[in-house]
Amino acid sequence: MAKMSFLFLPLVVFSFLSLFIITGNSISPIDFAALRQIRNSLTDIPSSSSAARFFSSWNFSSSAVDPCSSFAGVTCSSSTSCVTILTLGTGLSDSPGLAGTLSPAVSHLTELTQLILFAGIVTGPIPPQLSYLHNLRVISLTNNRFTGDIPAGIFSLPNLHTLDLSRNHLSGELPPAMPALNNLKVLVLANNRLFGETPRLFPEQLLHLDLSRNFLSGTLPPHMPPALRYLSVANNRMWGGIDNNGLESLSELAYLDLSANQFSGPIPEYLFRRPSSISITSILLQRNNFTGGVPQSPSSAAVGSTVDLSHNFLTGELTTALVGVEALFLNNNYLSGGVPEEYVESVEAETMKTLYLQHNYITGFPMEVGSVLPDTAAVCVSYNCMSAPPLGMAACPASAGVQLSRPAAQCSAFRNSSISTSWD
Repeated sequence: MAKMSFLFLPLVVFSFLSLFIITGNSISPIDFAALRQIRNSLTDIPSSSSAARFFSSWNFSSSAVDPCSSFAGVTCSSSTSCVTILTLGTGLSDSPGLAGTLSPAVSHLTELTQLILFAGIVTGPIPPQLSYLHNLRVISLTNNRFTGDIPAGIFSLPNLHTLDLSRNHLSGELPPAMPALNNLKVLVLANNRLFGETPRLFPEQLLHLDLSRNFLSGTLPPHMPPALRYLSVANNRMWGGIDNNGLESLSELAYLDLSANQFSGPIPEYLFRRPSSISITSILLQRNNFTGGVPQSPSSAAVGSTVDLSHNFLTGELTTALVGVEALFLNNNYLSGGVPEEYVESVEAETMKTLYLQHNYITGFPMEVGSVLPDTAAVCVSYNCMSAPPLGMAACPASAGVQLSRPAAQCSAFRNSSISTSWD
């Protein structure tokens, strides 16, 4: 028996060395085999473009080929000859991308730190074996057709910095917390079919969170990562107020999108009062059920900023708090009274480029009929309670309709209801 073992050992060594010879004595044989399986599960989508196909450089038949230096999208460690970065697809605008499935063999690339798949039509589940790759820092599988749940093990990868699975067909629920993701900075799961309640606890060091365009429900978490700069939960089924939750602690927040949900209650003043060192670029709260008035305190919105509070149930008169905003959308609310002159001055100075006030109950706009605004300005005040609106419909969007003024009966009924409410 010992003699047979002695004879068998050279065969194993010979087979292992042969694989090194086949692969040009550079890449790890395990990684080489994994790349072959990955290649067999994916293919270039046919294209009329003259651009070279992504896999044209993946030649497994020649012993002289070194995948580490010649395979497109493959980067290896100089010390271990193992694959550390795998980028699948060109990402070029004239390339339709890849099709097929992502092979579980990717988990054999044990030193992989980045897995990037550009847009294509790759289908099937995300391999749960990715959770074995504890060195992964970046997983980006955006804009394909992956289905099924997000593998639970992905939320336990200790070194993960960026997770982008957006624009797929993923479903299922998210975990209520992600305590193991101690290094996660970017989490993008937008444009999928995720459902259930929004996680209650996110990694503390998170900077960018995008869960938009899913079917998520529930309220905003009571605590949010304090360093968060980008937050979007737009186009979900979330509800509740936003004046008593984790938003107030986000002193670094520069982009906020809560649009197209069922949030309600007043819009808190603190959203518009930011530290002087932080410039808010976008506050998008449109198409919710917010009530109360517009902000009273001057906004710290930056040059180039957008504030959209349209399609809510806001009431009262417009204050001067939002004069410095570049694009302001207050249309389709219940605002009344006159518009402060400062808004017209801001438009004339070309500080404010867009001012949408249509479909309210506004009674005055401080401009003479026939006045000319800068060519860069888009101002719409149609369908309000002004007997002679100073501006026509030229700058209004198609959704504003064709009526220049609101019917007098509606304006009268609104005034009477307001008076009645004030006496109650």
